[in-house]
Amino acid sequence: MWMNPLAYNYGSKLMEHSYIKGTFVSTFEFALSPESPHYKSRVVWAGDYADIEPGKDTNLYEQCSEYNMLTPLPKETTKYRYIVNHTKKQFVDKLQNPKQVLHPLPLLTVMGNGRGRGDYEGNSPLVGSWACDVISVEETICAFGDFTEVVFDID
Repeated sequence: MWMNPLAYNYGSKLMEHSYIKGTFVSTFEFALSPESPHYKSRVVWAGDYADIEPGKDTNLYEQCSEYNMLTPLPKETTKYRYIVNHTKKQFVDKLQNPKQVLHPLPLLTVMGNGRGRGDYEGNSPLVGSWACDVISVEETICAFGDFTEVVFDID
């Protein structure tokens, strides 16, 4: 599955749509919820500067046109407080920092950040560290007791 921020009236550059309470990211998040068939899916926020895929001449962004774009109706995901990385056994609590403006999901899963305009310009090792991992969003974290919390403190 792939989604395009332009379909939700957001810009396609990472920093044009990666915000808490943004409709595009919230709708994408909902696709990773237990209510969706894409629950616990491998996620990468791939832009035009993403890495070339092994054995291909193109990157994931360029390959998206080969697949049907998913454009679900806008969804609200405030009940899903936690973003869970099942590959790394980590999670982020979106409510840990009430002043947080940037949404963790796009920044954690981005591939190719720093190679073009409109990217995140900070220097955090968290940016891109979850790219291509299996991700879900959850209401509670109690079922994931052996998972480690990641403090998302990027502004």
